[in-house]
Amino acid sequence: EVQLVESGGGLVQAGGSLRLSCTTSGFTFDDYAIAWFRQAPGKAREGISSIRTRDGSTYYVPSVKGRFTISSDNARNTVYLQMNGLKPEDAAVYYCAADRAELGIEVVALINYDWDYWGKGTLVTVSS
Repeated sequence: EVQLVESGGGLVQAGGSLRLSCTTSGFTFDDYAIAWFRQAPGKAREGISSIRTRDGSTYYVPSVKGRFTISSDNARNTVYLQMNGLKPEDAAVYYCAADRAELGIEVVALINYDWDYWGKGTLVTVSS
C-alpha cells in the first residue's frame, strides 16, 4: 500500500521557519519525483516545489524560490521542505505527492497535471 505522510506543520510567526517532512512507503522511492503543494482556504491548490529523488534535481515556483528548500533523504524515503522567511500568505494546508513525472519535475506548476499518490496534508499557520 502506497502511503505519503506529511508532518511538521504548525503555528509560526511571520519571518519564522518550519520544516515539513513527507515520509513515504509502498513504492520505489528512487523512481519517483516528490512534490509539495499547498492550498489556502478559498484558493486553488498550488504546486510549489518538486524534487527528482534519483538525482536531487529541484524545481521551485517563483513565489517560494529563495525562501524554501526541498531535499530528500533516500535512505529514509523522506522528502523535506525547509521553509524560511514565512509570510502570512504562506499559510495553507501543505500536501506532498509522488509521480514518475516523466515529462519533467516542472509539471508541479501545471494546474491540470494529476500526480499519482497524495498525502493527507499538514496545516501551516503564519501569524502576522
